[in-house]
Amino acid sequence: MAGRRLRTILPWRGGSTPRRKDHTQGYAEEERHVRANDRIYNEKFSYADNRIKTSKYNIFTFLPVNLFEQFQRVANAYFLALLILQLIPEISSLSWFTTIVPLVMVLAITAVKDATDDYFRHKSDEQVNTRQSQVLIRGKLQNEKWMNVRVGDVIKLENNQFVAADLLLLSSSEPCGLCYIETAELDGETNLKVRQALTVTSELGADIARLAEFDGEVICEPPNNKLDRFTGTLYWRGNKHPLDNQRMLLRGCVLRNTEWCFGLVVFAGPQTKLMQNCGRSSFKRTSIDKLMNTLVLWIFGFLFCMGIILAIGNTIWEVQVGRAFWTYLHWGELLSNVIYSGFLTFWSYIIILNTVVPISLYVSVEVLRLGHSYFINWDRKLYLSARDTAAEARTTTLTEELGQVEFIFSDKTGTLTQNIMLFNKCSINGTVYGDVYDNFGHTLDIRERTLSVDFSFNPLRDPNFIFHDEGLLKAIEAGEVCVHEFFRLLALCHTVMPEERNEGELVYQAQSPDEGALVTAARNFGFVFRSRTPETITLCERGRPVTYQLLAFLDFNNLRKRMSVIVRNPEGVIKLYSKGADTIMFERLHPSNQELMCTTSEHLDEFAGEGLRTLALAYKVLDEDVFGEWSKRLLYATTMLDTNRDQLLNQLYEEVEQDLMLLGATAVEDKLQEGVPETIACLSLANIKIWVLTGDKLETAMNIGYSCNMLRDDMNEVFVISGHTSVEVACELRSARERILGHSCAKLSTAGKSILSDSDSVFEETIIAEYALVINGHSLAQALEVDLEQVLLEVACLCKTVVCCRVTPLQKAQVVELVKRHRGAVTLAIGDGANDVSMIKAAHIGVGISGQEGMQAVLASDYSFAQFRYLQRLLLVHGRWSYLRMCKFLCYFFYKNFAFTLVHFWFGFLCGFSAQTVYDQWFITLFNIVYTSLPVLAMGLFDQDVNEQFSLRYPSLYRPGQLNLLFNKRKFFTCTLHGVFTSFVLFFVPYGLSLSAVRDDGAHISDQQAFAVTIATSLVIVVSVQISLDTNYWTAVNHFFVWGSLLMYFAILFAMHSDGLFSIFPNQFPYVGTARNALTQKSVWLVILLTTVVCIMPMLVVRFLKKDLRPSLSDKVCVLQRASRKQGPQEQSLRRVRRTSSRRSAYAFAHQQGYGELITSGRNMKLASSGHSVDNAPRDGSHTHQIDPTHKGSSYTHHIDPALKDSSHTHSSDPAPTNSSHPHIADSSPDYNSHTHIVDSVPKESSNLIESVLGGWGFGEGAASQGSHAGPSGSTDALGGINGGRSHSTEVPGGITGGHSDSTEAPGGVGGGPSHRTDAPGGVTGGSSDTGVEYGEDQSSVSEIIA
Repeated sequence: MAGRRLRTILPWRGGSTPRRKDHTQGYAEEERHVRANDRIYNEKFSYADNRIKTSKYNIFTFLPVNLFEQFQRVANAYFLALLILQLIPEISSLSWFTTIVPLVMVLAITAVKDATDDYFRHKSDEQVNTRQSQVLIRGKLQNEKWMNVRVGDVIKLENNQFVAADLLLLSSSEPCGLCYIETAELDGETNLKVRQALTVTSELGADIARLAEFDGEVICEPPNNKLDRFTGTLYWRGNKHPLDNQRMLLRGCVLRNTEWCFGLVVFAGPQTKLMQNCGRSSFKRTSIDKLMNTLVLWIFGFLFCMGIILAIGNTIWEVQVGRAFWTYLHWGELLSNVIYSGFLTFWSYIIILNTVVPISLYVSVEVLRLGHSYFINWDRKLYLSARDTAAEARTTTLTEELGQVEFIFSDKTGTLTQNIMLFNKCSINGTVYGDVYDNFGHTLDIRERTLSVDFSFNPLRDPNFIFHDEGLLKAIEAGEVCVHEFFRLLALCHTVMPEERNEGELVYQAQSPDEGALVTAARNFGFVFRSRTPETITLCERGRPVTYQLLAFLDFNNLRKRMSVIVRNPEGVIKLYSKGADTIMFERLHPSNQELMCTTSEHLDEFAGEGLRTLALAYKVLDEDVFGEWSKRLLYATTMLDTNRDQLLNQLYEEVEQDLMLLGATAVEDKLQEGVPETIACLSLANIKIWVLTGDKLETAMNIGYSCNMLRDDMNEVFVISGHTSVEVACELRSARERILGHSCAKLSTAGKSILSDSDSVFEETIIAEYALVINGHSLAQALEVDLEQVLLEVACLCKTVVCCRVTPLQKAQVVELVKRHRGAVTLAIGDGANDVSMIKAAHIGVGISGQEGMQAVLASDYSFAQFRYLQRLLLVHGRWSYLRMCKFLCYFFYKNFAFTLVHFWFGFLCGFSAQTVYDQWFITLFNIVYTSLPVLAMGLFDQDVNEQFSLRYPSLYRPGQLNLLFNKRKFFTCTLHGVFTSFVLFFVPYGLSLSAVRDDGAHISDQQAFAVTIATSLVIVVSVQISLDTNYWTAVNHFFVWGSLLMYFAILFAMHSDGLFSIFPNQFPYVGTARNALTQKSVWLVILLTTVVCIMPMLVVRFLKKDLRPSLSDKVCVLQRASRKQGPQEQSLRRVRRTSSRRSAYAFAHQQGYGELITSGRNMKLASSGHSVDNAPRDGSHTHQIDPTHKGSSYTHHIDPALKDSSHTHSSDPAPTNSSHPHIADSSPDYNSHTHIVDSVPKESSNLIESVLGGWGFGEGAASQGSHAGPSGSTDALGGINGGRSHSTEVPGGITGGHSDSTEAPGGVGGGPSHRTDAPGGVTGGSSDTGVEYGEDQSSVSEIIA
């Protein structure tokens, strides 16, 4: 019974007696016992120490583990077996050094690279493990390294220090045992969070003696990865004290705004929640590597088949022909056995024909990857000079996989955003402030050189605050009452805590970044928030200290979407100041605000259209008597203990927050990283799906989604999954799936559970409508269960955008693993904090951003750079080129080696299957190392089908990599068949012609060595011509390597057959004069020429027909590139992706409920404030009014401040409109799913060329264009005309260089021309627009979207 009760109280399994962790018997820890200041007791449980380890090897395990990983490559194991065979003299026709030298080189190069990567991991671990921490040992505080901290130790933390382990907070320098922490490395949020110690332990304070005597015992849950949950009990002095997550400081947090605190170590090192959320380092291999393993097995099987055929042939030949020669050869009985002879021949041919997969292939692949990695490191366009940060390829094994990415999983804070909130614009009393105008009244773009407002008059200003509109400062100086009230509201209505370290040196600790930006704006404009107590707020208004009495604090919550304060000013007037979401605030305005509300609403639409976070501000003057009666009811409600307390409080808040007077609205920019919307739009055109995985709140994540254009108003529906149980989540997911299929393909709505399993992405492309999926962390935890994960994946893949919010680091990794496991797609994860490490390790490719959250993400990543926008160039340029080059390299390599090797196979039928080689041994050794290695390396390093500008201009060029079109099993068979055909021609054409060929002097020419030289020379010339035709981009290096390799072949050939080498090494170079005698004959050169033509011409014909009849998008863009190159450089107009949503963001999404109560209770305030305590009288004689809340008035009178009577309000009796009263203007943003992506201009002079070459192609993948100078186009997926014309397309520009468009979704012309669309510019580089509203508007609030 007792055990059952304990299991009911504690959420983990186990009875009353804890089962300690015993590694020898494999028992799992079921509950944890920790006794403070008692290492001997705690060591009995073998808890982990505080040392962390992210490296893979140590000095003892490196060699065996690394070799084991390398021999997982089938090719490496194959070459090792081949080396063993070559050591057997009876079957070896080639020397063993031809295999062992390149094999050792490959293993050594890879090992050095892996060791270097792991060395940096060791350095990172060492840096963390050797951090210093103050540990209470034997009654004294001693400095200890983090790795020496043990479970049960009491440690001291100071302000701005990282938390060393998972601690139970004991006491702090703040009142009531409070402390403030920043959890950016855990959940990505930079806003402060509050933790509070138990009352019984907070009394310990900083008394070292009492802390050393503390012997409490904690019984809690075992180590787990739940960041938001902790359950346990503290036993001390015979009492039990429940523990929850609010008492814990987790490793990775930073102590903020707290001088010191003490904590008890509960979990250490790898058992901390942060490390439990970090994924394991794994050996990453590209899809091409995996395919190569399969192909090598196939080639090995093919090699065995050839060996068996030749061995059988040898056996038959020995029986029928060879038996007659046994007497002359004096063979023993064993060698005279035909079966044994065939057995030896089999292994001999295995060795001879092994060059179909030469070891040089893998050496070359490593060299190419290394070169591609250095190109990334050297790319100056991936370098951010402001931070002196260059891109870094931290691994050299994944470069070609950068060209195959289908899914990107991105963090939000610090990755998409800069984690900086800026007060950008505001609307006050119907006037917009924040724009800058020229002398003609035209709005100017704000740039770095734009003059900003001079705040030097304000000694308390924030020097980092920038605002460009002088008009707002002039309005304040002119004494405009509405403007003063506006900033007074911002300075009073918030939860910010000030810290004044020195006189005038203010530091604000904001619970949400929105709050900090608004209070900082008020500070710079002369309304400085100086200090606060539970009863007062002190401001410095235009240099004059003013103290307001805080009468009530109406806290924020997710339903109210607003917060209010009620204060009494020095004149004794009671005012309510409120700020919140405009949709909520407008419903509570006085009817006289009708006209001002309409004007402000238009301004809010403009702000929202620019991606700004908007907030409406209003105030109300309260009658003394009415407030007194209301405050009595408020006091009664706050003291209630039943479940109706919150409901009653909300009713009272609602009652007083009516008939408000509108002041205006603020517009705060959640500053995105530079180029984020453009990058996301471009990657979407490349058919890359971007999922945002963030620890932020749902509305914060959605707002950033709208700012980045990932979420748009014109989407058919945004599904918000927020169920708490698996049944609710399953219902919501299946409902979303039915809605999507009902809109797009009603016939399939009743299909099986896994609709996508059969048709995969092909079905997804038939979904014309656009949807978005937003899912909460607790819902995601249910959806990732085995029975729901397939449904989640189906719905997510049917949506254009997926946003997962409130997710833990481990859930990020689980989402990545889900896509990897069921989709088989290449995934990329990008983040900047420690909370992204598990996701980065789980993805095929991990990218770390060198941000403001430490270097953990960078150290765990495969690639790193400074900003998200560089991802576009990394994938579309470096990734695509690397994939293209690697595929062309592999195709050519297999082709040339099959052509080279299979000549031995054909020769076997003419040499009695004796395992004799056609070529001499030196040619076999040098063919792949000297004669053909450099040209293919040059192609693999420098080749490109189109240049970087066109690669970025046409993102659809990225599609072949995703579909794996350039190198797959079909391509491999094509290349091998080409090689087999070439080998057949190389052998039988010279053989047939040599049978009757004679020298100029009449002597016969067909000796074996002359025949070998003829074939070898033909082979080198054929493969050189082939690579010349395969090379699209010629550099000086390519010319030097191709023609230099040919010259090198002839130089070495004549040298090896020279008299000089024969006289020095007669045994190694016995064939004197063979090359000179053979290559001086015209008939030999005619044979070589004929062989070359027969080998090359069929391939030329096939390629010509393919480009003419079925050109790829790359072929088409190549023509455009050549045409533009002839015209010289053209002026290009840059596209700027604008926000296409008018969705207004609600108030302070990162804000949390409960801070109002914390402030008014005074629990978070020190007993004596420094410098500006409100207990002191204001210096200018202003005073604080105390009122009796029981004072009663005779009646309620709505009072309008007489000071505002001159304001430009136009009163109306019409009721305040709700949000739904605004007309909905449909947004018509470009469809990024379109397969037609011609977005730049083509010179008009090149139109004839393009017309002749491209006239019948069409740039849409599903439809053809009508031609260069064609008329109207009825296509929905193609250009109306390349050089103009009129287009009735609904998805693409009317023309590349101009023309007229009636499109509703795209610019009239990229190069100019008018547009009759309702929401977009007439042209990118010019022209006019008949639009009245640039972007559509949608007044739906977040709550409506969720509903």
